[in-house]
This record gives sequence, C-alpha cells and structure tokens, in this order.
Amino acid sequence: MPTAHELTTAVRDFVRETVIPVEVAHAGVLHAGGPGGPGIPGIAGVDAVGGLPAEDRLRADLQAAARDAGLLAPHLASGPLGRRLTTLEQAAVFEAAGYSLFGPIALNIAAPDEGNLHLLERVGTAAQRERWVAPLADARIRSAFAMTEPPPGAGSDPRALRTRAERVPGGWRITGEKWFITGARGADLLICMARTSGEPGDADGATAFLVPGDCAGLEVVRDLGTVDASMAGGHGVVRFDGCLVPDDAVLGEVGGGFAAAQVRLAPARLTHCMRWLGIAGRAHDLALAHVTERRAFGARIADLGLAQQHLADDEIDLAASRALIRETARVLDAVDAGEAEAGDAGTATSIAKTFVSEAVGRVVDRAVQLAGGQGVSDELLLSRYWREVRAFRIYDGSSETHRWSIAKRAVRRFAEGGRHDLGR
Repeated sequence: MPTAHELTTAVRDFVRETVIPVEVAHAGVLHAGGPGGPGIPGIAGVDAVGGLPAEDRLRADLQAAARDAGLLAPHLASGPLGRRLTTLEQAAVFEAAGYSLFGPIALNIAAPDEGNLHLLERVGTAAQRERWVAPLADARIRSAFAMTEPPPGAGSDPRALRTRAERVPGGWRITGEKWFITGARGADLLICMARTSGEPGDADGATAFLVPGDCAGLEVVRDLGTVDASMAGGHGVVRFDGCLVPDDAVLGEVGGGFAAAQVRLAPARLTHCMRWLGIAGRAHDLALAHVTERRAFGARIADLGLAQQHLADDEIDLAASRALIRETARVLDAVDAGEAEAGDAGTATSIAKTFVSEAVGRVVDRAVQLAGGQGVSDELLLSRYWREVRAFRIYDGSSETHRWSIAKRAVRRFAEGGRHDLGR
C-alpha cells in the first residue's frame, strides 16, 4: 500500500501527464449546456461512440484512466490506501488533483458527488448505502444536491425553503422548483431538500429525500448560463411536479433535513477550498512562466518591481490558504474523533471558505494581469480559471453570509465567557 505522501505524488503525476492535456484540448470546458446551450466546439453534441453526450464520454474516459491508474476515489476506504483518508490527508491529495479543472472530475472527488457520498455514508440507512454508495464511488452514476430555489425560496438562507413534500399512502409527494443545481442534467440521484412541516422562514421542518433521476414528475427544465463551465451536468433548473417517492427515500429523520445538510456542508466547504487552491497554484505557475520569459523595458517582467509585488502577494495568499485549510482539516478530524464540538467545525470551515475563496480569486486575477493580453485571451487558460473561481465566493454560502455567521458566533462566544487568551 502506498503512503499518503506517495498517493499525493501519484495524483500530481497523473494530473500533469494525463489530465492537463485533455483540459487544454477542451479549453477547460466540460459542460456546454443542454438543449439550446452554447454549443462550444469540441464538447457539445453527441459522441459517435455509444451515443453518449460528449461531456459524459469525456468524463467517462478521464475516470477510466484514473481507475486504470488505481486513483479513482482515492479518499475512500476502497481507494489505493485501503483506508479512508483523514481530512488532513485529503488536503494534499485534493489540492494536487485541483491543479487541473478536470482533475477532481477524473478522480471522482468533485462536487457534488464527493459531498453527497459523505452525506450518504454518514446519514444513510444500510439499504440506502447499499443502493447508492458503491455506484457513486465507482463513478458509474452521478448525483446532485437540490437545495437552492428561485427567489423568494432557499438560497444563502436555507430556512426560506419552499419546496414541499406531502405525505401520501406509501410515501411522499414532492412539489417545487430548484435552480443552480450543480450536476442536475444527467444525474441518476438527486438529494432534494423539501419542507414537510412549518412555513418558509422556520428553522426546522425540512426533510432530505433521495429522488432517482428517472422519477416521474422530475424534470430538468433548462441549464443556466453561468460564468463557469467545468462542472459535469452544469447548473440546472429542476422542477419537482408531484414526484412520488417511497418512505424509505427519506434520508435521515423526517424534519431533520437541515441537520443532515450540515453533515455534508461543513466538510464540503473545505474540500472546495482544497480543490480551488490547486487551480490557483496552476494559475500562479502560468504567470511565473510568462513573466520569466517575457521581456519589457530592458528587463524580464519578473525583475520589475510591480510584477514582483504581484508574485509575492500570490505566494503569501497561497501559503496562508494552505495553512488555513490544513488547520481547519485538523479541526474536522478532531470532530470525527470526538475531540471537538461540531460547532467548532462550522466556524472553522466558514472562516476557511471565506478567506480561501477570496485569496484564490486574488491569485488568479493577478495571474491574468501579469500575463497581459494572453491572460484575457484563449492563448492561456487563465481567463477560464478566472471565470471558474469567481463563482466560489458565492456558492456554498456567499462571503457575506459566512462573515455574518462568523460574527454572530464570536459575539455569542464572548457573551458566554469565551476569550482568545483562553483558547476559545
């Protein structure tokens, strides 16, 4: 069995040798939209092999290569280490995979499947795990997490949830509309959050349901046009028009949906940070390659003071993000071991998500600036990276929402006698 360090090295080599050439060939675009989508050359349409949509063929080929290399789902017990990676170990592996936009997809550690697997393993019944975990882990199916709704429904405030599930003989009938549902098109499973009691604005009353992608009454209405294009299945508008699911489709407890979602959301915030830190490092390397080769005003750009300030700030943001991710990973591992409270993980991941999402954005933006015309063109992938990371400051809770939450917790902790000199 390899060590965690050897696994990280293997992932790094695989991404560099196998994944990056594919990413470059497709300009970092995996999803070009469904019917009526933009039709980006090289990815839209139907593949001649097996009649699969081209993006599904591309994803399947990348994951087959990872499977052949023994690197598919490396974070799970079924992975190459023969045990589940700790969160701290994941930090290095996920960052190495994230050095390419397509790396996490190839290794099957991308959102939303990675977070959904975590939720199913922690909250699902034995029968639910038996049905869904193995095919998700082996990349035979894809999934989506259906929480966000059009205004005035759930967004950064999940309590605004309006989608409803009504108990009927033998199960539940789900009615409502979701949007910005990552991976919706082509998903074989949707974890749908629906209100089973109370009214929008109530702090409880939500329930999570496992809805098969072919469930009658479930429709992916359209794909949203967004700045990012590297997520399998895109971001869809999904309608639940009286979907009938059996009682055993309830994930967790009836009325316990928000608590179940927190099992998924806190770790998922951090794994997002890990993956996007990888692409920020790639952008920085591309900028370094440009400024060390390009000359202007009688010197390399890398020797000019203003360029050096950008490079130094990149190094600072990357180092600070990496340190914060790893410290937060230690907190999550302590929670798993029963050595810390779940609330500690919520605060730590909110802090990490806010800082890293903004730091990654700064790094990629500076890389675009340093590369000049090539930075905003298709000559390099930097403009694609900029579009991809910009959304990170919004999804999984906007920076403003997390700052509000962090401040509230700080005030409450102080009122309860917590002080930083006490380590609280």
